[in-house]
Amino acid sequence: MISEQSWADARVLWDYHQMHHELRPCSVAIALGSHDLGVADTAADLYKRGMAPLIVFTGATSPTTRERMPRGEAVHYRERALELGVPGPAVLVEPRARNTGENIRFSRSLLEEASLEVSAVLLITKPYEERRAYATARKLWPEVEFVMASSPMMFEAYVDTIGDCRLVFDMLVGALQRILIYPTQGLTIAQSISEEVIFAYERLCAAGYTSRLT
Repeated sequence: MISEQSWADARVLWDYHQMHHELRPCSVAIALGSHDLGVADTAADLYKRGMAPLIVFTGATSPTTRERMPRGEAVHYRERALELGVPGPAVLVEPRARNTGENIRFSRSLLEEASLEVSAVLLITKPYEERRAYATARKLWPEVEFVMASSPMMFEAYVDTIGDCRLVFDMLVGALQRILIYPTQGLTIAQSISEEVIFAYERLCAAGYTSRLT
């Protein structure tokens, strides 16, 4: 049974992880692979709304996706987007990336090889990965503007779609830890974090939501 305090703390982290950017048309959309096919759904929706003329799906496999997406995250994302009506020529696949840094670096290289000019990127990820992905992208590709996007859902609804509360709580905690430690390792830009977020994170760690900590 998850305590009311843990639910409240998880909501605090959920709100912090989202950047709340105002969406606008960008040069390209880059959708980061994961276990969540909702990222592909969001990319397809934003493409249809004219927010980007091209989508790059990026991602290999991980321990969480190997069985669900045996052909690779980016390939499964592409298949989903095509099912949703995105035309094949509007999709590029980057199938090698195994972490967020590689997602950004390999997608950038793919776009450069295609001689595509990029001034702004619509970066699409899971809701609780927006801030960390933004911090990584700004570190690795500082000359480009990044507009963050994810599935527009309330926290409880998102947990229901995943079907595993503990997995989501663990992911929230793991993402926050990386926001804390990665700047000192030169992997991301630093971002401000309020005491409320820190205290929520520490309580969740103490409650045992630690499987995604490095």
